[in-house]
Amino acid sequence: MSRRIALSVAAGAVVLGGAGAFALVYAGEQPPALATSTARYTAPDGDRDGSLTFTTDVTASSDVKSVKVLAWPANSSFAKKGLTANDMAAAESAVCKPSGGDTERCTYKVTISRAEADESPRGLWHVAVLTTTEDGDTTLDTKTADFTVV
Repeated sequence: MSRRIALSVAAGAVVLGGAGAFALVYAGEQPPALATSTARYTAPDGDRDGSLTFTTDVTASSDVKSVKVLAWPANSSFAKKGLTANDMAAAESAVCKPSGGDTERCTYKVTISRAEADESPRGLWHVAVLTTTEDGDTTLDTKTADFTVV
């Protein structure tokens, strides 16, 4: 009886060990993840230009190749049809710097002139982000952060 228990324990250890190895391999192939995303909009004031600053932390199993950023009004056509990776092709890139481990801090900043602000729709805006790693894994988050244009 003890021999049968020993074989069962050994077989169970092999199965669990294999499952653990699979979990580690699977975890290493996860798409890039975004965290701590913030958007800060400052309207132009007098002769001073305004700005939009967006930051996010990207964690990925391989190096980050690109982070594309697109700010879009909540009442635009994207709200109805949905934003796709193809829509992000012409978006501008954030600048990313290592911030420890598999994480990079990415920042996108754009200056907004008085004329641009006057032409922009008022209300809620979303920030969409398309992240691509060197391995080709991608993540599209169409509402990573929000800000309001008043």
